[in-house]
Amino acid sequence: MSNLVFVAKESVVEETRVAASVETAKKMRSLGFDVVVEAGAGVLSRIPDAEYEAAGARIGSIKEAKAADVVLKVRRPTTKEIAGYKSGAIIIAIMDPYGNEAALAEMARRGLTSFAVELMPRITRAQSMDVLSSQANLAGYQAVIEAAAVYDRALPMMMTAAGTVPAAKVFVMGAGVAGLQAIATARRLGAQVSATDVRPAAKEQVASLGAKFVAVEDEEFKAAETAGGYAKEMSKEYQAKQAVLVADHIAKQDIIITTALIPGRPAPRLVSRDMLKAMRPGAVAVDLAVERGGNIEGAEYGKVAEVEGVRVVGYPNMAGRIAASASALYAKNLVTFLETMVDKDTKSLAVNRTDELIKATMLTDGGEVVNPNFVDPDQPTIKKGDL
Repeated sequence: MSNLVFVAKESVVEETRVAASVETAKKMRSLGFDVVVEAGAGVLSRIPDAEYEAAGARIGSIKEAKAADVVLKVRRPTTKEIAGYKSGAIIIAIMDPYGNEAALAEMARRGLTSFAVELMPRITRAQSMDVLSSQANLAGYQAVIEAAAVYDRALPMMMTAAGTVPAAKVFVMGAGVAGLQAIATARRLGAQVSATDVRPAAKEQVASLGAKFVAVEDEEFKAAETAGGYAKEMSKEYQAKQAVLVADHIAKQDIIITTALIPGRPAPRLVSRDMLKAMRPGAVAVDLAVERGGNIEGAEYGKVAEVEGVRVVGYPNMAGRIAASASALYAKNLVTFLETMVDKDTKSLAVNRTDELIKATMLTDGGEVVNPNFVDPDQPTIKKGDL
């Protein structure tokens, strides 16, 4: 009997993405899975039910999740959704585990084996499964598109018989995956681009894209990167020095895009009202960290806010604003990860709990929260018979 994969329709209103594409539905069928897609799951990503059916999937209702061995989602399932899954089912999604211990405990209590794909280690083998990178890449691109839509001038320099239009000055704060794509996109559109980041390795990356690097390059800066390639939180002293440099630079910019996030922590505040006040009339700022509290003072979740004369774009789920592209990449990340859990000979599920990818991303298993970053030392052990 084949294992069943259920592709859920997202229940969060602003979530436009879907966890399977037509391509990945075919792939899962080739891996030996029966695939059921909840009716309408792909509509907002431009995938009608008929296309899933043509790929060999069956269209069903949420009730069929009860029989699923694997549930694929974009966002962590709600308590109501969890109640509809069978004990022992594998749930793969962006789980947002930090600060959501109660939700993890509930998944454990229900006997679910859950995986947070955003915890995928950044190693060569896992590059094709890296949802943070695939989604941040698109978010960086879309941030520039949103900025250009709000900015009421052209981005490239234009020399015409009627006069010259100067190039817009774009400043990207944070040169991770999202920031680098924002730099590249703004450059393609003809803007004059500069960027900053606390990681020393970013300087060369920024320069390679033709942008100017802006940072206080002292001893703390030279050591400001974790082994995993993430930015460390900087000292108050460094932040103060950097703020002075950045404030002076921001005052000369037309567009700023902030991308700074530290896993498990509120987004660092990078841009104050005073900095915005010093910008040119009609300037635009895009805050890609608005879902974590925001990098920009005055940013409002889901809105374009007017703050000190600057239009601050605070759209959440920026990748989801280009859902067709985002879903295609996310779905590929998921199916590549799922494939590591399949025995190629028997075409059945075989989770190798010693695999470094499994260990890094598994949150709950066998009735317990098992990820060391989220284990409650006082959690009661749940026996199989209690599930």
